[in-house]
Amino acid sequence: MKNIILTIDGMTCSACSNGLEKFLNKQDGIVSACVNLVLANANIVYDENLLDVAKIEAYVQKAGFSSLGEFKGFETKSNSNFQKVSFGLFTALALAIMMISMGGMFYGLNTGYVQMVLAVCFLWYGKDILKNGWKNLIHRTPNMDTLIGIGVVASFGYSLFNLFIGNAELLYFESSAIIIYFVKLGRYIDGINKEKTKSALQKLVTITPALAILKKNNVEQKVTIDEIHAGDIVVVRPGEKVAVDGEIIAGSAHFDESFISGESTPTNKTVGDKIMAGSLNYDGYVEYKAERIGKNSTVSEIVEMVAKATSTKAPIARLADTISGYFVPAVIIIAVFAWALNIFFENNFNVAFISFISVLVVACPCALGLATPLAVVAADGMCLKKGILVKSSDIFEILPKINLVAFDKTGTLTHGRLRIAKILKIASIDENYIMQLAGSLESMSNHPISRAFVEYMSVCGLNKLKVKDFENIEGMGIKGCVDGKTVLLGNAKLLKQRAIVKKHDHEKLLSAEAYSIVYIVVDGEISAVVGVCDVLRESAKSAISDFKAKNIKTIMLTGDNERVAKSVADELGIDEVVADILPSEKLKLIKKFKQRGNVVMMCGDGINDSPALIESNVGVSINGGTEIAIDAAGVILKNENLNNLPYLLETGKRTVKIIKQNLFWAMFYNMLMIPIAAGVLRSWGVTINPMMASLAMVISSTTVILNTLRLR
Repeated sequence: MKNIILTIDGMTCSACSNGLEKFLNKQDGIVSACVNLVLANANIVYDENLLDVAKIEAYVQKAGFSSLGEFKGFETKSNSNFQKVSFGLFTALALAIMMISMGGMFYGLNTGYVQMVLAVCFLWYGKDILKNGWKNLIHRTPNMDTLIGIGVVASFGYSLFNLFIGNAELLYFESSAIIIYFVKLGRYIDGINKEKTKSALQKLVTITPALAILKKNNVEQKVTIDEIHAGDIVVVRPGEKVAVDGEIIAGSAHFDESFISGESTPTNKTVGDKIMAGSLNYDGYVEYKAERIGKNSTVSEIVEMVAKATSTKAPIARLADTISGYFVPAVIIIAVFAWALNIFFENNFNVAFISFISVLVVACPCALGLATPLAVVAADGMCLKKGILVKSSDIFEILPKINLVAFDKTGTLTHGRLRIAKILKIASIDENYIMQLAGSLESMSNHPISRAFVEYMSVCGLNKLKVKDFENIEGMGIKGCVDGKTVLLGNAKLLKQRAIVKKHDHEKLLSAEAYSIVYIVVDGEISAVVGVCDVLRESAKSAISDFKAKNIKTIMLTGDNERVAKSVADELGIDEVVADILPSEKLKLIKKFKQRGNVVMMCGDGINDSPALIESNVGVSINGGTEIAIDAAGVILKNENLNNLPYLLETGKRTVKIIKQNLFWAMFYNMLMIPIAAGVLRSWGVTINPMMASLAMVISSTTVILNTLRLR
């Protein structure tokens, strides 16, 4: 099976997207097709043994639409000058035809032929609507354009007939013109507001630079990104952006990755660290080896994930699609019934005709179809700004139901790498100098603890000192000559071997806090004792506190020993701890929680967490986690900030609320306006004409759009 996302042209309402989706899903070889109206794309899974892309595009063409090729990215389209000028011109013509038609009615002027000419201009202006409505009608997937097309053509044809027989009182040229004008007005407004919802997604596409500096044979040359290949050495200077994903091989600098992580604080990167295309180098000369280029880059993968996420359908969206799929045929039937009943009861063909046109025009499946996808795209954009990547839109519907959050410990609640937690200075030497000696010596080692010292030096701005006579003492520590001083770093075994006397029982003090202990010995005397541990994430405590405030239970599932796990849980305020468990046991516990009626969010980062992430209702992976965990999760925290989890739940809650409001108002509007247009309330003096019906249709869609933008 293969997956492709095609950009679709010609969709104007939910009946369009719903009709295309139904048509594609009926074709042999297509496993599933999901069409997104807002982003104008189709996410298609197909059997490559039966179909190719050309055949799929032919199906799209047969359904009455056109494929613009494979999805390349979120392109925002500002209204062109031609569109603006055209719209301004037809605004003037709309005012003109209304004034002329009123003049004809009130002053007896013979303006029929002038109205006809102006109406023909509007038919040309709305030719895309008429053409699309006809194509969808003959393909048996009638849509909003079909309703408008029938109404406009009927109104124009009826007026033309009356003009030729000399019946000037029954001309409705202005109705056919104004209907098209208001539909165009609505789409003009829709276009502006839809693009606003995609602005955060568009930034991902334009974030990478067009040029880069390639280094070959110690010669630097400026090249385009297309000229870079995996394995090439690329240079990035202060103030420049990283061109492609890669690994630093020389130099260090602080990088701004806020476009991808939502984290505004620059991150220090050094040799061995990964950097992403689009990151901004603040302050250092860096050489890196190109690894992931083009479609394989982090940015491209995220764009692809977002495209798929916004093209999936939540149950609430599928309900709206089902309704809108039956809606257009139902409206045509209602319009015909309204015409027949008005002929029967009013005995007035003109009144019946007005009711027929008004019903067709006032019905608005656009509002119904926009209700869900527009809210999902807006929510996706908001989450991306915070560094949260939601891989499937149905997750937003699950989020408000979450009542239990399970956490892995190492790498999720903690950073997953050792850091210096406590320094007990003993000698009279300056503490920074002691740590500079230790960090310089540790920079020569490959031991996991060494990174904690090197990172400490970087954070404190301590320069590396020259190291001589480095020696690794197996199982005990390291030794070397730093800045003319003999420095030893190691455990209690090293002290015993070198007969170095401990004057204080610092080991007992630090062991009580579950720290790994490193002694720093300078010129034969203990200068400091350092406690090293896997430090808690700064955001963990406040995130747990937010969950408690929302009455959401928290639980830790970890393979670590119970003493360490309990210590971490107590510090964070986690409700329950299950320690010393295997990955298979994590999976069983998640199943058990769900069987008890809980809706579970699982947060993890390792291979051992992936089964539980898949089984949970919503799986969340930390960005620094393994690829398997990231693939298994439905949500990825790009900035590893756990405070974004409560924000995610709140966004899900607000998104579902907005969707329900949109669906209510769309349905309420149609239930209210269609009977009025049909003439049910005419005896009470309540009725509307086709022009007012077209304006009301625009107001309906605009209301849904503006309500959705409240999410922002």
